Amino acid sequence: MKKTKILTISDHPYSPSGVGTQTKYVIEALLKTGRYEIRSLAGAIKHDNYTPQKTEEWGEDLIIYPVDGYGDQDSIRSIIRNEKPDLLWFMTDPRFYGWLWEIENEIRPLMPMVYYHVWDNYPYPKYNKKYYDSNDVVATISKVTDDIVRTLSDVECHYIPHAVDSTAFKKLPEAEIKEHRKKIFKDNLLDKEGNEKMVFFWNNRNARRKQSGYLLWCFKEFLDKVGHDKAILMMHTEPKDPHGQDLEAIIHELGLINGEVIFSTTKLDIPTLGKVYNAVDCTVNISDAEGFGLATLESLSCGTPIIVNMTGGLQEQVTNGADWFGIGLFPCSKSVIGSQPVPFIYEDRLNQEDIVNALDDMYQLWKNKDPEFEAMSQMGMEHVQENYNYEKFCETWVDLIDKTVEKHGSWENRKNHKTWVLKEVI
Repeated sequence: MKKTKILTISDHPYSPSGVGTQTKYVIEALLKTGRYEIRSLAGAIKHDNYTPQKTEEWGEDLIIYPVDGYGDQDSIRSIIRNEKPDLLWFMTDPRFYGWLWEIENEIRPLMPMVYYHVWDNYPYPKYNKKYYDSNDVVATISKVTDDIVRTLSDVECHYIPHAVDSTAFKKLPEAEIKEHRKKIFKDNLLDKEGNEKMVFFWNNRNARRKQSGYLLWCFKEFLDKVGHDKAILMMHTEPKDPHGQDLEAIIHELGLINGEVIFSTTKLDIPTLGKVYNAVDCTVNISDAEGFGLATLESLSCGTPIIVNMTGGLQEQVTNGADWFGIGLFPCSKSVIGSQPVPFIYEDRLNQEDIVNALDDMYQLWKNKDPEFEAMSQMGMEHVQENYNYEKFCETWVDLIDKTVEKHGSWENRKNHKTWVLKEVI
């Protein structure tokens, strides 16, 4: 039986980014059916070479084409001509795909376009409506994104939030946690009295919107309250990323050079990252704009509570509307910022005092072994399993792609796509 061929465009599916991870989940779910083969344009990273890549596990069923950015019109035309895919699936922020929608009139007569949409915040981005309307199906990663698409467009829309593989990100036995904790933090784990320090974790790219430097300022003020030997902030990031702040300069300015802040710069595989989430006590994300924020979901899946800004997809992770799985901080200001491709969008900023108080509140719960801390841990794992279940995510995507292929067809049997519209002129 001839397999259905899917062309994907996204971050490299084996890169550690949230977009890359979710793309890998979708690709592998389709391949496991035995009914699909994938051609993947893999971007958003610097490639050593541009030779098509195969994996030992999937062989000819998965061919990865390294590209700069997310490709260009000529590369799309070339791969469509040579591979004749039956469906185009692509993911991330629409700012990166204007060039793709410009040739929608060339692509959609041949195959359906399915867009997995990432968007951070209101006001309703009316400037995106033309992009939404240029697809056969739009899937949305968060409730905010879903509301935006359904309000602005009549395109077929499906809410499919990100997922975590709970077989990889799971709570480990207490003995293992203690072992990993000692191995990671070594002699820096104990305070002057010989008691363990609380460990906060930050796992993000060091970019402006992630507020990495601001977190360091807040963490210093928190330590001034509780004692500089009472807690550690571990930041898994590149401290000198050109898109972010010089974090090393900041810790020297603040005097946080005695083990209060630890930088982790080595890329971690999933099993190792799971051990880190288990070894820390709380994961923090105070981004002023966050489409979803996968690190905090991975943390919850491992039983580690979170502190997050109530923005984008973060707000639906930290609470189900009744219970809280950490501390959610409501923005003190919502300033409208923008750029040429994004004329306006809210930027949700947090008050420094609120962040410091949240760090202190979480510290007091942890220090006093408050039952609320354990309750947040347990309920957070249940929340992830119920609402961001990996198996359900995979089943949902396979079902959606199956139905889209059947409903819309491709090439000689393409259906439900008109290359013209009728408008009444008054």
